[in-house]
Amino acid sequence: MAVRSPLKNDSGNLKEMSSAEVDQIVDQIVYQYSLNPSVSLSVVSSGGSLGTITDTRLQAGAMSQTNSSFPTEGDTAEPSIVTVNYDKISQSIASVSPTNDSGKTFPAYRNTGGHVQAMSLQDVKDTFLHPAIDLLTAGGIVSSQQGGTYLISSSSSYPGSTIVSATPVYLDTRADTSAYSNAGLENASGEALDQPTTITNYYLQRVDGSDNDLQSFTSSAFESLLQGWIRQTATSSTDGYKISYNIGSSGLGQTRGTGIANTILSGSGNFQTNQVGADDYRSQEFPDGTPTTANTYYLRILKS
Repeated sequence: MAVRSPLKNDSGNLKEMSSAEVDQIVDQIVYQYSLNPSVSLSVVSSGGSLGTITDTRLQAGAMSQTNSSFPTEGDTAEPSIVTVNYDKISQSIASVSPTNDSGKTFPAYRNTGGHVQAMSLQDVKDTFLHPAIDLLTAGGIVSSQQGGTYLISSSSSYPGSTIVSATPVYLDTRADTSAYSNAGLENASGEALDQPTTITNYYLQRVDGSDNDLQSFTSSAFESLLQGWIRQTATSSTDGYKISYNIGSSGLGQTRGTGIANTILSGSGNFQTNQVGADDYRSQEFPDGTPTTANTYYLRILKS
């Protein structure tokens, strides 16, 4: 079993395809996969199978109150952390039943004896399918050669991709320091504790495919055959070419798209006091500080 040089009809003569022509067929396989991915991601309201990533932000501490003097900073509750979990991405694996190899199903090649014979399924994997999976799972800049796979974007519109859902899969939030004021201590319970603002929304995108105008030497039957086997390879390969996704701050595979940043304010608290009445002394600590990145999560595609 090996990489073969498939034969093509060249004006009635059988001629070996060039490596560039084989690469074009590999690109066509990627395109066929992009039309109907067998490993797909969707956006759900909760309980997504890729697991949980967490947004954290500061909120104000509870107000302190005495009838004789201002509570000290040490006696006033510190700002605390609010945690919001996101598990909105779910992975689905299709059940695929491609055309069986009859012994004459796949393209022909010349064997070492010069005879013409059909490629075996393993030949097709080595020559076409595995290089296509290599392209689909490659790292670096995402292009149509990764059509049908997924990425994360901080924009609802990402070049060469189609948004999966207008619902963000993650919101990075921070305490809105401008929403807190000394005057808020005049409220019965003081300033509201949790007053967030959204910094960035993150969206799931699917990469678009491109057909590269290969119709000149392919057919709908061959395209259907290729699509069935690349979909089956992506879901059921037992030799290291199965596709899967994961999300988290660490993991195996190639990162796809924008890292999801969980940012939080770094301050230790903005201590405020307010005397509301003759015997009503109040204090409260508000969130403060500069934005820092607590975690960065990545969507990864894995070939295994």
